[in-house]
Amino acid sequence: MQFLWFALFAAGIVAVDQWTKFLVLEQIPLYGHVDAVPGLFHLTYVRNTGAAFSSFEGAQWLFALIFVALTVGIFYEYFKKRLPFTTTDRWLIAAIYGGGLGNMIDRVRMGYVVDMIETTFIEFPVFNVADCFITCGCVLLIAHLVLFNKEFWKN
Repeated sequence: MQFLWFALFAAGIVAVDQWTKFLVLEQIPLYGHVDAVPGLFHLTYVRNTGAAFSSFEGAQWLFALIFVALTVGIFYEYFKKRLPFTTTDRWLIAAIYGGGLGNMIDRVRMGYVVDMIETTFIEFPVFNVADCFITCGCVLLIAHLVLFNKEFWKN
């Protein structure tokens, strides 16, 4: 039953991510922008065929391979060989997976990922909602594993 909650959380992330991307595609022309929160960020529609910071541009097969491996790993770990992840760890893994799935849907459907959040207070690449969940989920998962989940490191 717990797996269902994690799956629904990931699905919710995908829904919010795809909804924001749909709105951007409908409302903002390519490379156009709309002021959102002055001094913080604006919405700029760009297409990203790579990964973070446009690295590995055009390597869609690599992203698909990594995503399939992640999917198999999650199902194997959860149903066959349980690792000592806490419930918090599992929520964070679901957040990372939901973000990855949101971006993978774009890659399969359009051949690129729709990015739209451009910070104005710091020079940073344009990103999307899925990227936020992937990045924050990874940082928090590592921090939680290092600081709070001592059981994970015993074996």
